[in-house]
Formats: sequence, C-alpha cells, structure tokens
Amino acid sequence: MLKSKYTFVLLVMLGLGLSAQAQDKKKEKEGKEETAKKDSVNSAKPVKIKKFEDVIKPEMQLSPGFINTYSDKENFKYFFHLSDSIFGRDILVVNRIAEASADMRNGSFGLVGDEIGESVYRFEKGPKDNIFMRRISFSEYNSDSTNAMYQSVMKNNVQAIAKAFPIAAYGKDSSSFVLDVTEFFNSDNNVLYFENQKLKDRAGMGAQQNDRSYIKYVRSYSSNLEIRALKTYSAGMNPTSTEYTVELNSSFVLLPEEPMRPRLVDERVGYFAVGYRDFGVDPQGVEIRKMIKRWRLEPKAGDEEKYLRGELVEPKKPIVFYIDPATPKKWVPYLMQGVNDWQKAFESVGFKNAIYAREAPTFEEDSAWSLDNAKYSAIIYRPSEIANAMGPSISDPRSGEIIESHIFWYHNVTKVLHDWYMVQCGAIDPEARKLEFDDELMGELIRFVSSHEVGHTLGLLHNFGASSRTPVEKLRDKEWVEEHGHTTSIMDYARFNYVAQPEDNIGTAGIFPRINDYDKWALYWGYKWRPEFKNEQEEQKALVKMVTDTLAQNDRLWFGNEMEPMDPRSQNEDLGDDAMLASEYGMKNLKRITPQILEWNTVDYKGFEAATEVYSAVFAQYYRYVGHVLKNVGGVYHDVRIGMNEGPEYTHVKYDKQKRAVAFLNENVFETPIWLNEEDIYNKLPNSFGIEISTMQQGVIESLIKRFRITTLMNASIESEDKAYSFTELLNDLNKGIFRELYNKESVDFYRRNLQKMYVERLIQQVTTEENSSLIMGMYSYHHYMSDMKGIIVDELKKELKLIDKTKKSAKIDDLTRIHLEALASSIRKKLDLDD
Repeated sequence: MLKSKYTFVLLVMLGLGLSAQAQDKKKEKEGKEETAKKDSVNSAKPVKIKKFEDVIKPEMQLSPGFINTYSDKENFKYFFHLSDSIFGRDILVVNRIAEASADMRNGSFGLVGDEIGESVYRFEKGPKDNIFMRRISFSEYNSDSTNAMYQSVMKNNVQAIAKAFPIAAYGKDSSSFVLDVTEFFNSDNNVLYFENQKLKDRAGMGAQQNDRSYIKYVRSYSSNLEIRALKTYSAGMNPTSTEYTVELNSSFVLLPEEPMRPRLVDERVGYFAVGYRDFGVDPQGVEIRKMIKRWRLEPKAGDEEKYLRGELVEPKKPIVFYIDPATPKKWVPYLMQGVNDWQKAFESVGFKNAIYAREAPTFEEDSAWSLDNAKYSAIIYRPSEIANAMGPSISDPRSGEIIESHIFWYHNVTKVLHDWYMVQCGAIDPEARKLEFDDELMGELIRFVSSHEVGHTLGLLHNFGASSRTPVEKLRDKEWVEEHGHTTSIMDYARFNYVAQPEDNIGTAGIFPRINDYDKWALYWGYKWRPEFKNEQEEQKALVKMVTDTLAQNDRLWFGNEMEPMDPRSQNEDLGDDAMLASEYGMKNLKRITPQILEWNTVDYKGFEAATEVYSAVFAQYYRYVGHVLKNVGGVYHDVRIGMNEGPEYTHVKYDKQKRAVAFLNENVFETPIWLNEEDIYNKLPNSFGIEISTMQQGVIESLIKRFRITTLMNASIESEDKAYSFTELLNDLNKGIFRELYNKESVDFYRRNLQKMYVERLIQQVTTEENSSLIMGMYSYHHYMSDMKGIIVDELKKELKLIDKTKKSAKIDDLTRIHLEALASSIRKKLDLDD
C-alpha cells in the first residue's frame, strides 16, 4: 500500500510537470504568432494615397471657395479640397433649421431660422495621414502668447478632436488635401445639424432615418460654406407623430485671421457680451474678460484721415439686412424703414450709409442668394401664432465681432401691437379705436418694433431704466414730449405714452418710441473707431473716463439693466420717474376705454373673441401699473460705480415714496376696482370678475409679504441714514387699508372678505412654514432663527385678533361679516396655538 501511494504521488507530480511544459510551449507559440502579426503590420506598406485625378473626376461639380467642394451627384459622394493655408484657422460652424417640419413646434422653437448649433473648429494635420477637426473652446484663455502662463493654460485646456478624416488624395501641388466627407455629411453628428441631443429632444426627435435623409447641395464661397440637408427623424418620445422631416443648413464661416480689436465691457452702457477667464492679464489673479458684441465698422481705405478729421465716411463693410421674400408686401417698407432709421445714429459715430435694408433678390437677380447663406443678415417672416419678434446675432467668440444676424418676425406680432395700442392709446388716438387698424398705423407700429429688434442685432441690451429719466408731468407737455420723446431709448420696453390725457392733444411724435439720446450715445461709445490706442486695455481707460464724465453731465443717458431685481427704475412697460403718478394717469385712461371695448371690437358677423382678448389686455395693463408701484416697496436703487465715482452703489427707496406706493395699493388694488367689472362685457364673455380680481390681489399680497422684501425693509431700518420705511409700518398701513371696515364698524362685502382671508392666511404662512437654515435672496440672506420677522408678524396677528373680536360684537355688521370674522379669529388662534 505504501509503494502504491508513493507511485501515485509521483505520477501526479510528473503529470503536472508535463502539463506545465505543454502550457509553456503553447504560450511561447502564441507569443511568436502575435509578434509575427505585429511585425507584419509594422512592416506592411502604408495604404497608398490616391492621386487627385483618381478621386476627383471631371464630371464632378466644383463649388470654389475658401474650401473647394466637389459633388458627385451620380454616386452621392462629397469631397473637401483643403489647402494647407486653412490649417489652424478658426471656422465658426452655425447650424439652423432651413425648413421646419409640420407639428414639431415646442413653444417658440421649431421654426425656420432657429439656431441648433454653434461652435468653432480648426482643421489640423494628424498622424497616419489623417486630418483632424478640433473643437475650440474659449472659456479659459491667455490672450498674451508671450506670457509665461500661456503654455500652462494651453496644456490644461486641450481642445477635443471632434472628427478625423483620412486623406483621400493629395492636391495637384501636394500642398492641399482631398477629404471624403460623404459619411460626415450624411451622419447624424454633433458638428453639423443638431449639435446636441437636448435640442433634438426639445423638438421631439429620435434617431435619423437614413433611407429618408440626403444632402440637397453644398455651396462654397470666399469666406463661408453652406451645406443643406434633408433629414428625417423618428418621433422619439412624441406619441402624436411618427416622424419628422426637416431641412437643415450648416454654415462654415471663416473667421478673420486677425480678430477685431475687442471693446471691453462697461456695465454703465448696455451691450451683449462674450467673454472668458483670462490668465494673462492680472498677475495676481484671474480676470473675467468681457467684450461687447458689435459689428466691425472701419473707414474705407484712404478715408481714415477724413474720419479722424470728423468728416462722414462710408464703412468698408456696411451692415445690410435683407427682407425675407415671404414677408407680406405691405409691411416690407416699414420693416426696411425700421432698419434705415439707425442711419442717423451711426452718423453721430462718423459713418454714413452704415446700415440699411434691401429686399431679397429674386433667383434671376442672384441665383446664389439664400436666407441660409451666412454672408447675409435678414429679417425672417414666420407664420406663427406666437406674438413676438426677436433679434439674435452670431459673433466671433475671440473678439465679440458680430458676423451675421437673423431677426425673426412672427406673423402674430401684429395682434399684440393692435391690443397694446388700443389699450394704451385708445383714450387719446381715435385711430386706435378699430377692430382692424389702417395699414399706415399698423405699419408705423411695425416700424418701431423693427428698430427695436435691429438695436439688439447691433449689440444693444434692453435699457429698462431709460423711461425713468423723464418727469411724469413732462409726458403730458405736448411741446416737450413731441420734441424729446417719452423715453430716452428705443431699447426700453416703454411701448406708448399711456400717461398722456385726451385734453393734452399729443400727437404720435409724443406717443411712439424712437431711436433717442441713449441709443445714439451707446452707439458712439461702442462703434467709434479709435486707432489712437495701442490695445483694448489702453482704450478702456479712456472710455471709462468718457462715460463717467458724460453721465455726470447728462442724466438722460443712464442705463438700467433689465435683470435688476430690486431697482424700481428698471422695469419693463413703465413710464416716468414716479410709478404712482404715472399709474394713476394710466388707470384714468383705462377707465375711459373699458366701456368701449365691445363697440370697438365687435362686428355683426363674428363672435366676441376679439373683445375678450382686448379685455384681457386691459387687465394685463392694469396688472402692469400695479407691478410698477409694487417694486417701490422695499426697493433698492442700483447705480453702477467704479473707482473714480463718489457715492454709494446701493440706496434704499425714500420713505415717502414707499409710503405713497402702499397707499396706492390700498386705494387701487385692495379697494375693489369695480370699474373693471363692466357688466355688458361680463354677460358676453366667459370670465369671472371675482376670480380674476382675487387672483390678482392674492399675487400682490404674496409679493408684499415675502421674506425677500421683508428682509430689505428690515435692513433699511438699520442701514439708511435717513428715515426708513420699516416692515412694521408696512404691516400697519396694510392693516388699516385691508381691515378698513373693522375700524369703521362696517359690514364687509364679498370681495373684501376674500381679500382679508388671503391677507391673514399669508401672514400665518410666514410664521408657520418649515424653517430653513438660510434662504438666499439676491443681495440679502434670510436666517429664520435669527430674524425678528416672526415676532413682528405674530404681534401683528394678535392686534388683528383684538380688532376682529371687538368688531364682531358690533350691531352694525351683517351676519355674513360676523361669520367671516369668527372664522378669521378661529384660524389665527388655531394656527398660532393661542387660547380663546
């Protein structure tokens, strides 16, 4: 037995050894085979690149340009012919919807001209006979390549390779390259067409359907290349459609080899901006470099000295807008005039004929012209129910230079213009009292909106502070307002002069907005050619001083940003320097027109839809007046300051103005505006006055009694050197207005009972809501556990409880009022856990 055991172990050991040897030999054999494969690959001759004439055939269609393109229509193949001079050049790729698909709308998105992608790319030579297309980001940058930080910034911001193209052939002179871009054009990629999936999701689109997608044409020009594709997509998550077919346009725009000198942002002049984090400017930090968006306007060669002497000269390249051929012919002259109205403003900059509009050429006049060609800016007409217009632009991210713009003009904007003008000017202009305006009036309304949108394409932001520069009473002074206008900027949302009263007899020159003082000054600051400075930093120092000195002398040039959350001077749709007074005048006119709405908007053969919309517009205008006043309560003025400025940047609205604002709300909002309850209208329209007015009152109460506003009021009591309007005084004033009947021992009507319930519930809500450690509100923080707010509101509710208990015993009030007061008292006690 012992011998057998040892023999077995020996055999096992020998077996293992033999097995290991077999495995080693197998691995050795596999290793040799792998090495042989690698050697074979490494020793193989590279794929021979074909000759130019073997790839590009004579029958192919050539489109010459900065990138020559060849189209093989028979075999549906497409080629780029790149010269080596194009390597390293920045190319802006802009993708748009050229023809929209039926039923793909998502709000305002999904119409002709909508941008669906925008990025900068560079071609570069890669290894293994590849040409790379690299996506370039400018979010972090070093503007000075001689700076020691430059190489570090570049190493930490490697740009992504978006596409690799094998070289299909060399050019005839071996300094250019042919690329087969067929698959690139046909595929659903993130360079062309929809740049990211989110945009497709927004449109409701799924995967591309290759059997129903193709390239329509490729056209190349001296500085741009246009690719038009018809694409069909599945419906994605949209259950109402099976697929979408759209035409998409991709523009390759060759950016200038030498970027335009930037003009750096000054927040006291409102311009759109582009920017990046610059590591090469500030030796002790990182500077956020912001550059305004503007067109490159420079004198023609030989006219530089004339320009510098102050003579008007024409620019090298004027700004030209073409009118979409789809635009109704009767509106074309007015849209064009809205563009041409900016010519005078540019003359103050030193340029004549700097901007103008043209009708789009016919195919016979210019077969190459297209709305989608990135060389052309256009006003595009959109058949849409959306009542809007907008003026976006495409700019060079390196400098802010505007390359082109598509202004979108929605068909239904005429409807909102009609309702605005009727509601704001029906009391002072008989021409506004019609269901359908005369073409001349509607044309002039279109003209001013056209000018406003063109202003955006010039780089100008909204100036919501422009109208605050005018004293309210001047808006009723016929001679003054017709000469100076009712707002200093066309870029304000100050539609029409609603302050003017019928007895003032003010004409359209004092009613319509116009390109005015601020607009001309802003263009002068942004567009004046200044070759005397060696760089933008030196230029900025001089311009900052110019702005400071000019604003000190001319208050009409003040800019109020639309994003100001607390400054009552920077509001849309408001007029004048006193919201309470302006709103009183506006409401007088609303009271005049409300009884006329049915008469002005009804015809024998139609229903009351038009009257319903105008009545809704009356309510909307009333809400605007209330909102303008409301922003004064707890308001904080913001005046942008720089080092050379004296005075505070933030100041609280004065005590008396806030006091007047609350008095206005008590009188015109919380005292039921019965004048809006027009019986002849309500018995024909599906509206409820009670619901509408309660909804509006609730919104005002919630806006007044919110922690953000409460915090500013409480801070003002601490920070202001002058007498401040306090949170305690706000509650006291609201109490006297909202509970007026209780002080007079009177019954409370239906509307006011609702108001009192909403007010009490809002106060209770503020002291019983779950505590947050910190609610960040604009420039202030609210810390619930450290604030006096809760104690102040509880004290106020106890005062109201005493007033309610005293009043409900009065014999002067009716039963409904007594029931209402008992319910209020019960709610306060229960939610604050007070004893009866």
